[in-house]
Formats: sequence, structure tokens, C-alpha cells
Amino acid sequence: MKLAGRVAIVTGAGKGIGRGIALELAQEGADVTVNYAHSEAGAREIAQKIAAMGRRAIVAQADVTRVPEIEAMVEMTGRQFGRIDILVNNTGITERMKLLEMTEEFWDRTIDTNLKGVFFCMQAVAREMVTTGGGKVINLSSVNSRVSMEDLAPYAASKGGINALTMQAALELAPHRINVNAIAPGTIDVEKLADDPLYDREHRALQIAWGRVGFPDDIGRAVMFLASSDSDCITGQVLFVDGGLLARLPLKRGGKPTA
Repeated sequence: MKLAGRVAIVTGAGKGIGRGIALELAQEGADVTVNYAHSEAGAREIAQKIAAMGRRAIVAQADVTRVPEIEAMVEMTGRQFGRIDILVNNTGITERMKLLEMTEEFWDRTIDTNLKGVFFCMQAVAREMVTTGGGKVINLSSVNSRVSMEDLAPYAASKGGINALTMQAALELAPHRINVNAIAPGTIDVEKLADDPLYDREHRALQIAWGRVGFPDDIGRAVMFLASSDSDCITGQVLFVDGGLLARLPLKRGGKPTA
């Protein structure tokens, strides 16, 4: 119950990693605003699970690429809960297109969702946190902010931008007792990977030092740590939760990837 009495907003909480984060925060005592853009059924299911734990939960539809919708979500959270202590910027999209075929529309959609949305959610919530004595902001980055994969130029750029933005915001918000950190997941087994023909759980696990892929609960526990008072002296950091994926240099030995 390290988060008892605290209020959190989790964006993109209707499915995937956001779902695991929202449930973990509630398990530790937080009341939660469950945000969604399109997955209303999933968001309402999560809110019901949170309520069953004895916590308060509200469902808030907001497209994080639209600042008025962000502001309305933040205002509703503050009005219903009285304060905001934790923001988890989880919403993000991962779409593939070759660099030489990239369109302006494709680029803008990814950057607006993954980077612009993070900034304006953080700005709106931080303005509220300033009035209540501080809080914790956790942004979701990716291992792709450090290493590359084919056809993910705007995604990689957005996640690299989140790392830089996290450091900048940590510096500017520290006088207001607002911690800003990022979590960079590796391979996390979520719904969208089921539709990816390039994804094979067992094969991917062979490339990870820990010997398995990650799950939403793994990210949820890392978020919980950064959202709690245990991390009060940590700000401006990027925590890689990847099972050691980046610890291995993927050289080939005898024509086969090292495992």
C-alpha cells in the first residue's frame, strides 16, 4: 500500500502495458483515472477491477494528440479526486514504414501521439501538481530509443525525444518537487504482438539475457517504484526494463545468432 491516498492518471490504460500499470498502481492503493482513446470496453473493465479492490476509478476518453481533450481529462480528475499525484504517459503507437517511403501524415501521426502527447499531458498535470506540492511523472520510452530496428524511424525518433524531454522536464520541475523519469521496455508480450508476423515469443526469448520476454506486470512494478516515495531522489533517469536485451551484442557465430 505504498500509494495509499494518491491519485494517478494512466494514459492508454484500456489494454496492453497500460492495463498492467493501472492495476499495479491500484493494487498499491492509488485511485486511478483510466484513460483511453478507442478501447472503451477495455478501460471500463479495468475501472471495474480497480473498484473491486476498493479503490476509486474513473474512465476518461481523451485523444492525447488534442490538447483540449487532455486538459478536460486533467480537469475532470482534479475535480473528482481533488488532486493528481502520479502521471503515467503510456499511450503510444508502433507502426512500420520504410524510411524512403515515409509520408508526412505517417510521420506526424506517430510523433504527435508518442511525443507531443507526452509533453502536453505532462504540462497539464504538472500545473496541477505545482499547486499540491509535487508528484511523480513516468514516461514510457523504449529500447528503440537506443537501438534500431527496420522501418521504425518515427517511432525511434519519438522515443529518443521522450528520453531527452524527460531530462529537460526533470530539471525544470525539480524546484516544484516533481520527479520525472522514463521507463524503456524491451519486448513486452501484449495484444498487438499477436498480429505481428515477425514476432515469435520463443525465438525472441533466446535473444534476452533473462531468457524470457516481459509482460505488462513487469512494467507495472517498475512504474510503481518510480511512483512511490522509494524513488524520491531519482529524477531525470531512463530505466530500461528489458530482461538484459541490450546487454547482449547480437553478433553471429557460425551463421546463427548468439543465444
